[in-house]
Amino acid sequence: QVQLVESGGGSVQAGGSLRLSCAASGRTFSNNNMGWFRQAPGKEREFVAASGWSGGYTRYADSVKGRFTISRDNAKNTVYLQMNSLKPEDTAVYYCALTSGLVTMDPAGFDSWGQGTQVTVSS
Repeated sequence: QVQLVESGGGSVQAGGSLRLSCAASGRTFSNNNMGWFRQAPGKEREFVAASGWSGGYTRYADSVKGRFTISRDNAKNTVYLQMNSLKPEDTAVYYCALTSGLVTMDPAGFDSWGQGTQVTVSS
């Protein structure tokens, strides 16, 4: 079983930046694809970004493309989400997730989840 712990959330004004981190333990991290999702109050969990096991393949939701960057450091068992040009609509709880399968935008395809970190963007 893998444990995922997110950090780096907080409150920022529109146009600002945050960097989220997700540290993994308890399982070989470098063999697995990773993803970031978010969930705003009253809404379903939605895909944000995903990274292949080596970091060479990435995928983004259209809503964050060009503003967010997913990266990973397998030596540190950590995946990151750099978020720039933040907008109020980015406000949500952000979750990292691990999948033993292929990279997917479907939350059901991910096996393990972190507890989430709150991101609040004010206008």
